[in-house]
This record gives sequence, C-alpha cells and structure tokens, in this order.
Amino acid sequence: MAQVLVAPRLRLNRDRVLQAAVQLADRIGIDALSMRRLAEELGVVPMALYKHVANKDELLDGMVDVIVAEIDPPNGDLGWKAAVRLRVLSARQMLLRHPWARSVLESRTRETPTVLDYMESTIGMFLAGGFSADLTHHVMHALGSRMWGFTQELFDASAGPDRPPVDIAAQVAQLQAMAERYPHILQISEVATHDDSVVARGCDDRFEFEFALDLLLDGFERLRDAGWSSDARPTA
Repeated sequence: MAQVLVAPRLRLNRDRVLQAAVQLADRIGIDALSMRRLAEELGVVPMALYKHVANKDELLDGMVDVIVAEIDPPNGDLGWKAAVRLRVLSARQMLLRHPWARSVLESRTRETPTVLDYMESTIGMFLAGGFSADLTHHVMHALGSRMWGFTQELFDASAGPDRPPVDIAAQVAQLQAMAERYPHILQISEVATHDDSVVARGCDDRFEFEFALDLLLDGFERLRDAGWSSDARPTA
C-alpha cells in the first residue's frame, strides 16, 4: 500500500502572521480584515493568533512595520536633496502597492521602533546635508504626511480614508453649473488633467505630488543656504 506523504504545516510565528495580514488586506481591503478572517487564511483557530499579536491594534501596528520596512533606505551616494526625494517616492510606491496603508498610517497613535527608525533616518539625511537641528525641526513639520508618500489634498471633498477616489470630471461639471459664484475654482479645475496614479483619493496624482515635493525641497535648500533660524523670524 503506497504511503501518502503529508507536507508539514509551516510553523506559525509573528512574522508569518503579519505578512499574511498584509497580503490579505491587499486582497480584501482593511475593513474586511479581522482576526477570524486571518486565522482562516492561515488555517488555524483564531486563538492561535493571539500567541503572536495581542489584539487587532497590535496586528495593525505590526502591519505598519512590514510595509514601512519596504521603503528604500537612504542612498548615501547621493546629495541630501536627491536622497530625500527618492526615499519619499519609495514611500509613495509602497502606498500604491498597499492601497489600505494610508488609512492605517493615519490611524496609528503609537510609533513602533520601525516607524521611529524611519523618522530617525529621514531626519538624519537633513542633518547630514548641513541643516541645523532648528531648521530640520520645521522641515519635518512642513513635510508632514509627504514623508509617508501622500498629502492631505486641497480638492478632496470626500472626508474619510476609505472613500473611493473623487470623480474630478463630475466635480468640474458641478462647478460649471455654479460658475458665476465660483469662477476661480472652476478656472484652475479645468486647466489640468490627472492620471490614474492616485493614492487613496482626490487629485494627488504623481505629478501633483512631485511638484509640491520639489517646491518644498528647493525651499528647504534656500533656507539652509541662508542660515535660517527660527530665532531670526520677524515678530508680529
């Protein structure tokens, strides 16, 4: 009688749980992700997951660690501006691979060591580029969510990170109907078309994102070269 060989079940560990959660969220979305659904995906009972993640919040923190680790490390062969630009665009590519990531990043209230390492190395690029600690502090505020590859979009009327992308053509049509009252908004809404590389929603396509990023980096460089200090700001 032929012996049937059964492949051994892969041993469950924290990394496997988190990787599976990321892949599942990529497939079904973050709202549909639950501990029970993840357990089914892994072929275990839900209680088996709690040996590796205490609860859903810890699972989400761990998923953030997984995706942040995908962002390219600083390129030490480049100047600070090119290195920062490439790293921010690498973060943006990470968001495009994981459409749910923006909402999870925005929802986290605790910085994990992986997140802090990313912030630390990003700050380090500016300091190594000759920026003072004072200017770097304000630079990081100005970068804001761009450090993670997205912006809070001016023309985004759909509050809530899980809303579908805004239909720009429909918005323009609505404004045309109200052109007498909102002529300036209509004027700038009609001058550009947007590609389909939207991160989450709104007009935040690649061109708009890189346009704003380059403006910021050029501005940061001018302030550094001028020896800017917050102590020298004019007072009201």
